[in-house]
Amino acid sequence: MFKKIIEAEIIENKKIAEGIYRMAVKAPETAADARAGQFVNIYLRNKIMLLPRPISISRVYDDVITLIYKIAGKGTGELSAYLPGEPVRISTSLGNGFQLEDVFKETDSNHNLNKVKIIALVGGGMGVAPLVGLAQKIMNEKEKRSFKDDDLQVIAIVGFQDEPILMKEFETCCNHVYIATESGSTGLKGNVLQLIERKGLKPDYCFACGPRPMLKALANRCENANIPLQVSLEERMGCGYGACVGCVCRIKAKEEGVKSIRKKVCTDGPVFFGNEVVWDD
Repeated sequence: MFKKIIEAEIIENKKIAEGIYRMAVKAPETAADARAGQFVNIYLRNKIMLLPRPISISRVYDDVITLIYKIAGKGTGELSAYLPGEPVRISTSLGNGFQLEDVFKETDSNHNLNKVKIIALVGGGMGVAPLVGLAQKIMNEKEKRSFKDDDLQVIAIVGFQDEPILMKEFETCCNHVYIATESGSTGLKGNVLQLIERKGLKPDYCFACGPRPMLKALANRCENANIPLQVSLEERMGCGYGACVGCVCRIKAKEEGVKSIRKKVCTDGPVFFGNEVVWDD
């Protein structure tokens, strides 16, 4: 659902890896109701580039949101040149984020929680960005409920081609961080699925964001192991609020005789349950 466009102040716009930047903007209205897994539209100053750039919200603290983006074209190239102190037009938070109700729900009148003991945050490449905010949210919820590590652990399982990003943030918010790189420069040489297999990791609940092949393989693994999985889909968006219908995905239909239905990643997602996505579409 389209909300509103506001003028925010850039606090930081810093290169954190080759071609990758972290932008922090002071945006009280956006920060007030932002959830992990949501995104914002950024509207560029160059009027030739009409379409906004959707970027996942990485973290929220006080009235500041942080965005992690990769230079992929002229739009993000222009964005990387914006300076601290300058204004930038962004939307308030868009889309549906990750749901934590299943993780922390009570199962009986004695306030006993379900049997989720280990939560895995599985990220690939730029898909790790929204998982940082999710890790912080879960850890805050742990503190609020006075959970100990024996009650609930959060592990990050992240994969990159070569250079890892946001490792300090994950180490601050997670009990353990496992890294895989295709080059073998850091951690295990391979991908996140191989990392899970070789480390013998057995989470009770998974949240994931990354390339579609990674999500598909993880969804198959989780379904076979009866592990709940929420995925944040990465799709190219035109408008970001459902008008252009340019980011549809197929979801398994519940109606008898109907195999699948089309849903918009920007408004119905970007977060879906892994077992409801039609991965072979």
